[in-house]
Amino acid sequence: MDLTALSDFNAVALYGGFGPASRALDRPKATLSRRVAELEDALGVRLIERGARRMRLTEEGMALHERTHALVTELQEAGEAVASRGPVARGRLRVSAPVVYSHVVLSRIAARFALAYPDVELELVAEDRVVDPVEDGFDLVIRVDPPTDERLMGRRIQTDELWLVATPTVSIPPRRKHNANPIAIPAVVSTVGRSNANWSVLNDRGAAIRYDPKAVLRLSSLLMVREAVLTGVGAGMLPKLLVEHDVKARRLVRLGKDDGAPVEIWALYHSRRLLSVKVKAFLSVLQEAVGSVSSIPPRT
Repeated sequence: MDLTALSDFNAVALYGGFGPASRALDRPKATLSRRVAELEDALGVRLIERGARRMRLTEEGMALHERTHALVTELQEAGEAVASRGPVARGRLRVSAPVVYSHVVLSRIAARFALAYPDVELELVAEDRVVDPVEDGFDLVIRVDPPTDERLMGRRIQTDELWLVATPTVSIPPRRKHNANPIAIPAVVSTVGRSNANWSVLNDRGAAIRYDPKAVLRLSSLLMVREAVLTGVGAGMLPKLLVEHDVKARRLVRLGKDDGAPVEIWALYHSRRLLSVKVKAFLSVLQEAVGSVSSIPPRT
């Protein structure tokens, strides 16, 4: 098989069409179509069914994509690793990160990276789904409190904590001594995670307090939760990274911080991939921007 044609076919399969692949790779659509047709002729099978509005992989096309996509990626990265012995980071860099972290932290870091490394085309995808770096075509994934995965390794880049916050206008019942019952408060609740659990926090004096959140709103995005909390409709449990500036500006009051373990934010890549110079450059800019991180062994 022609490796260039195979690479173009996998790009079309990954991006879901000739048009999206053409835009992502900055290559003519006609060239991609011709390469895939040449691959089909060489193999003697139809790989893609081309419709008027959409395309789909045939059974043979799906099998070829599943068995060769990772291999082609590794071949490309092997070439990049050889080229990366030079001092210049270059090529395309795809990073997947959670929506809130992308919004609060990575947007400005991405701009800083683009200015520092003009030969790298950075694509930052903000999404909360758990992606596979190889199958979904990402060089690096940012995850919050990721479970151990032998296929991935990387480094912890930052820690965070959850704060219980509200506007000064929200009525919070006083804490009564010798009363073990949680304090009921109006709340804006995230539908992701422990939406029905009590909130156990430590206040500024280190005292443990439990709150019973009475949901006024249930929202699927932490960005929406923050906006609703700022209106004064209720309290919310939100990442410090997202609301610290609101507390400093006195738009919100911190009622306490979650008494659980700190939240860990990791940058991960596939354990079988060589760490290219462009990924190293991005990690360097990222860690410099978020502050020094203590030496931590790679996640394996």
